[in-house]
Amino acid sequence: MNFISKLPKLWVLGLCSLLLFTSCDEDDDFMIDDDMSVVDPEPETDDVMETNSIIDFVNSNDDYSSLAAAIDAAGLTATLDSDTNFTVFAPDNDAFAAFLSANGFASLDEVPTDLLTQVLLYHVQEGAFMSSDLSTGYIESMAVYGASEEPLSLYINTSDGVMINGVASVTTADVEVDNGVIHAVDSVIGLPDVTTFATADPTFSILVSALTREEDYTYVETLMAMDSPAPFTVFAPTDDAFAALLEELEASSLDDIDAETLSAVLTYHVVAEANVRSGDLTDGMEVSTLNGDSFTVNLGDAVTITDANDRMSTVIAADVQATNGVIHVIDTVLLPEL
Repeated sequence: MNFISKLPKLWVLGLCSLLLFTSCDEDDDFMIDDDMSVVDPEPETDDVMETNSIIDFVNSNDDYSSLAAAIDAAGLTATLDSDTNFTVFAPDNDAFAAFLSANGFASLDEVPTDLLTQVLLYHVQEGAFMSSDLSTGYIESMAVYGASEEPLSLYINTSDGVMINGVASVTTADVEVDNGVIHAVDSVIGLPDVTTFATADPTFSILVSALTREEDYTYVETLMAMDSPAPFTVFAPTDDAFAALLEELEASSLDDIDAETLSAVLTYHVVAEANVRSGDLTDGMEVSTLNGDSFTVNLGDAVTITDANDRMSTVIAADVQATNGVIHVIDTVLLPEL
């Protein structure tokens, strides 16, 4: 009986010894040698995407260092480095040097910041426009200066390449960047007065000839003014309008019209001391002109004008905005009482 009672105790003692020995072996297997080191995993890094914004392009091209300096001085870097798309007509260093010299500035530092800002914005249009998207006519810039809070206009002529305001040619077109398109130009485009568009737009060649025909005519100087009697609203007849007038008057050229009559006709197309845009016009509005006579505005499917002789003219292009006034293009020459 004693032997039988002792047997279970011996079996339990043997089992415990076996488990203890196995546990020690497993601990030995997982011990770290003092000479071993723990290597941290490589940290994850985000790929850095290279950008090619308008600012990146300008800053990376030595030919545009003056433009880069001007953009920085005007505080436009963030604007032109944003995600918004722009079209930029970019003058190179030679163009800036000529601009500074022509305007009596020794350096960019001498250009008033507000003026510099608007000159730069005059080279910018919101949206991305390739050269193939441009056509002859008027577009809006991003500049606002002078007589109106509306953007200043640019005249684009695509008859032979791309010419802007008759002073700047596109030398390299369609440089695509992340946030738009750059067209290199060979001149800085100055802020326009109303005579800028008269001389830039070839459809006004007869009008320009009329304004300058007589030595004592001072219309060009007057229409370049920023002070009184500016701002001006000019209803500008095209060459076709003048050709029709000559036929109506049975005249072969402007030379057949005497100086006094021609002067009366020219001043009948100008409103002084007012920048009257198309949205300011009302049906039946009587408009007093620079020569003292008036005409009537009619609103309908189109804007038309009834002159003092009950002749009708139609506005075919409106709101060409300059610094000292606005131009509306008309298809018939207006005649005052003569």
